[in-house]
Amino acid sequence: MYKDEMIQLHQFLVYVLKFLAENDQIQNDCSEYMILNISPHHIHKTKAEHKHAIFVLCKIISEIIADKDNNSIPSNVCNSLSDLVARSEKELKTA
Repeated sequence: MYKDEMIQLHQFLVYVLKFLAENDQIQNDCSEYMILNISPHHIHKTKAEHKHAIFVLCKIISEIIADKDNNSIPSNVCNSLSDLVARSEKELKTA
């Protein structure tokens, strides 16, 4: 995936998170993403940084949806996303 495509996906996931936040007041669940200090508007950030932010957003969104409706997302999906976040974080630190 090209960097500009990642940035577009990053922006879409931010919109999804904002939609969930407006409906459920989930600001505290977003702290892991906020710590990254990267948004889709930061086009100077690397592709790897946007990729990591995408994984973090996917993990947060899946956890929120799983908490709302226990049958909607299997726990192994949330666990796999957590593993992806950990792996991408390691890649960022070694790069």
